[in-house]
Amino acid sequence: MRRFGYLLPLALFACSPAPRQAHPALWRIEDGHGHEGWLFGTIHSSDRPLEWRTPAVDGALKQSGAILVEVGNLADEADVAATFARLARSEGEPPLSRRVAAKDRPALAALLEKSGHADGDFAAMDTWAAALTLARAGSEDADARNGVDRAVIASAGRRPVVELEGAAAQLGLFDALPESEQRDLLAAVVAEAAAPDRDLAGSWRTGDMKAIEQETRSGLLADPELREVLFTGRNRRWSGRIAQALEAGQKPFVAVGAAHMAGPQGLPAMLTAQGLTVTRVE
Repeated sequence: MRRFGYLLPLALFACSPAPRQAHPALWRIEDGHGHEGWLFGTIHSSDRPLEWRTPAVDGALKQSGAILVEVGNLADEADVAATFARLARSEGEPPLSRRVAAKDRPALAALLEKSGHADGDFAAMDTWAAALTLARAGSEDADARNGVDRAVIASAGRRPVVELEGAAAQLGLFDALPESEQRDLLAAVVAEAAAPDRDLAGSWRTGDMKAIEQETRSGLLADPELREVLFTGRNRRWSGRIAQALEAGQKPFVAVGAAHMAGPQGLPAMLTAQGLTVTRVE
């Protein structure tokens, strides 16, 4: 799903054309005691490779002592898929058309047809997992192998790669949602797939955080419960770990979905509220 391209690296799996230039957003964080680190907003999938290592980003990476990411084993698709399958497993679930409101059923039928699925194909899958599976049909041109998270991890060299979350924990957020919220998620996926396409990747490439913040106010993140679980709560937990890494002198380079950097509940704002100095440098 297009919005999930900013938010969750596990939502999508797909000869790429020529690389596309990008100037994504980058921040420096400092604690006033000589410790520094960086926040880098990523995109988790792309229709083609991305030239994202600007001089500022490259310099930050070279100075960093540890790489902090949402999920560390993104390149191990088999392991991630196995984790998804284990958590997604269910029994005797109703057809998807019975898990959405009547008004959403025509759009759901169109998405099912596009994805090659039938209404009853998800009887052995939780609603959240069906939603993420169908989200792939809404982003058929996006390939997670072009995701910047993977490229950052690949560039780590001998520096430690530290997971802020991990695959099991990230998918576990969905698995722990009440069924009513899982159905809200499914409805959001259906609505997103039916909406006119927007160049959200373009907003990331130009570092347009205003446009990215607007996206965090709509769709699934407009739902207060989903927003707390998938956005605000995660940022709150991550900001604490980032501050600890900074103050321990680890010089962290934090690479997470660009949506997590946006607005008053984004990581730059949360870290500023904790007394750190956060400066956008690109």
